[in-house]
Parts: sequence; structure tokens; C-alpha cells
Amino acid sequence: MSAEPSMSRHDGLLHVACIMDGNGRWAGARGLPRTEGHTEGEENLARLVRVAVARGIDYLTVFGFSTENWRRPRPEVRHILGLHEKLFGRVAELNELGVRIQWIGRPFDSSEAKTPRYVQRAIRKAINDTASNTGMTLTVAFDYGGRSELVAAVQQARLDPDGVTVDSISRHLYLPDLPPVDVLVRTSGERRVSNFLLWQAAGASIYFTDAPWPDFDAVELDAALRLVTDS
Repeated sequence: MSAEPSMSRHDGLLHVACIMDGNGRWAGARGLPRTEGHTEGEENLARLVRVAVARGIDYLTVFGFSTENWRRPRPEVRHILGLHEKLFGRVAELNELGVRIQWIGRPFDSSEAKTPRYVQRAIRKAINDTASNTGMTLTVAFDYGGRSELVAAVQQARLDPDGVTVDSISRHLYLPDLPPVDVLVRTSGERRVSNFLLWQAAGASIYFTDAPWPDFDAVELDAALRLVTDS
């Protein structure tokens, strides 16, 4: 395992965001159903959280399920929903690591929100049960789309006394306290940002890798972190 890089950070905080792509392709290459790839992807996220904590990352944000992903086949969506319920249920593990979990996505009371109630309950419980942790913050984007977030923020910013400004939009994002992204990771050979954290990642370095998400490991993470290594 390579040595930890020295990183430059926004306001002293290091924020890594990951588009976890390639679970289905990982499974297909092994003759397995796509659902097995999603299961392994969730397990790999648990492994990567431990690595991120060891690397001193302050914020890790992962793209779990987009607003577009609801169009996938229903059995696949059900499987992914169950995996997110499991992910938000890893409270004991997160508490052991001192990790605080939070969620970003369309508000549950929004007319467009689609997060099922049982996943909502798991999200609320995980947030509550890890709220006192002071280590890394793990943010899971679920039922999330960057365009939807910006439209909602601008609609609210229009009501501010100063109107629509950079500051007013920032104040009305889903998670206003989420710091800017330092490095954005995209796995599995794709070269696009897929409507993820469009505002927060405006100045981020981008690390593209051919490795599918289940194979993204400490070596890959260190390579991504070198993009923000002090010169």
C-alpha cells in the first residue's frame, strides 16, 4: 500500500466525491447477474470508507442512486434499494470508525421525491445514530440529481432580498455546509460527470479510471489523491 499523499484542501478540509460506476460490467465480466455487481459494490464502499478514514479524508461523498436510475429494470432497482437500506444500517461500523453519515437528494416531502419510506427510515436513523461522531463525514447521494438541486436552489434564492447570487444559491443547496469537492472520481472508463454535484465540484480535479467500482481500492484512491498533492 502506497504512502499517504500530502494534500491541499479547501479551508483545511479534504473532500473526495465518487461516481461509483461499473458494478454491472464487473458482474458481466464474471458471468454473474448485475445484482451481484451491485452487492459487491456496496461491500467495496464499506472497505473504501475504512481506507478514506486512514487517509485523513474529511468528506467522502458517493453517488449511490441518481434521479435517472429509477428508469432501470424494477428488479434491479429493488435490489439497489435493499443495498442502500443495508448501507445506512452499518451504524455500528460507522460509529467504530467515528464516521458521521448524511444524505443528499430530493427532499422527502418534495412532490418529485421517490425515496421509499423504508429507505427514508433507514436514512433518518443512520443520521441520528452517527450524529455525534467527529471523524470523516460520509455523504450518500440517493435520489439525487445536480440539475434538480440547482433548480430548487435558484427557486428559493429568487425569494432572497438580494435575489439570485452565488451566495444565495449556495445557501439553498440541499446541504449548504458541504464543502467544495477537491477531487472527483469516476470509475469504469467513463469520462463524464453524470449530473453529480455540479455546483460543488465546479473547481475539482477529476480522476478517471478504467477500474470498475468493485475494484477501486487503496492504490486507486491514492492515485486520485495525488491530483491534489501539494507541489
